[in-house]
Amino acid sequence: MGPRISSFAHKKQQLYLVLSSIFLVNALLAEIIGVKIFSVAKLTGFLPGDLTAGVLIWPVVFVTTDIINEYFGKEGVLRVSYLTMGLILFAFGVIYLTTKLPPADFWLDVNKADPRGRPFNIDFAYQSIFRQGLGIIIGSIVAFIIGQLLDASIFQAIRRATGGRYVWLRATGSTLVSQLVDSFVVLYVAFYVFGNWSLTQVVSVANFNYWYKFAAAILLTPVLYIAHYFIDRYLGPADTLELQYEAVTDDSV
Repeated sequence: MGPRISSFAHKKQQLYLVLSSIFLVNALLAEIIGVKIFSVAKLTGFLPGDLTAGVLIWPVVFVTTDIINEYFGKEGVLRVSYLTMGLILFAFGVIYLTTKLPPADFWLDVNKADPRGRPFNIDFAYQSIFRQGLGIIIGSIVAFIIGQLLDASIFQAIRRATGGRYVWLRATGSTLVSQLVDSFVVLYVAFYVFGNWSLTQVVSVANFNYWYKFAAAILLTPVLYIAHYFIDRYLGPADTLELQYEAVTDDSV
């Protein structure tokens, strides 16, 4: 009995570590690149609308959220969410401090013109990009925590209501509701409260962001089943059932 408990605890720890790492890295990366707004029309040639660059990899975050929730419950999701929030704040704190460092003269000189020979201030560009991120980080943190709380709660509510069946329903349903809130809150706080966007621009971009996430949640549903397959094989039938039971009772972390 002892070796089995030890093996189960080790596998559970390793699984949580891997899933948390995927979650954390993609969440942090999405926050950093989120300062860029790109034209979907120019990229595709036919689809209208604009998106934040961060939303491109955000589906990885909410798919990982659902997988963590499936095996480690609401508490498992919130634990890694709070850790991620703290690390994002730390990362942006460090980035902000670097914008205050006096630039080296040679760095300004070798970067004083763009490829076309036009005057270019690289320190101003650096500050413009990363200080813009400060508004995004405040909006993102607020939206992130609200979204994660909603996602984790709705996921478990649907799970209990369906008796543990229909993985696609609890995963997709929780994502669609949480990301509806997240999509609008983050842009409203980041670009309307702390930025220079009009409310019309916020609604327009947030609306397109949400429908992108909506489509991504549907399209990525097979990923959940693939992840289930490999995780269940890694854990084994008995340990899988035990871990999922603990997830329902929030006793797995």
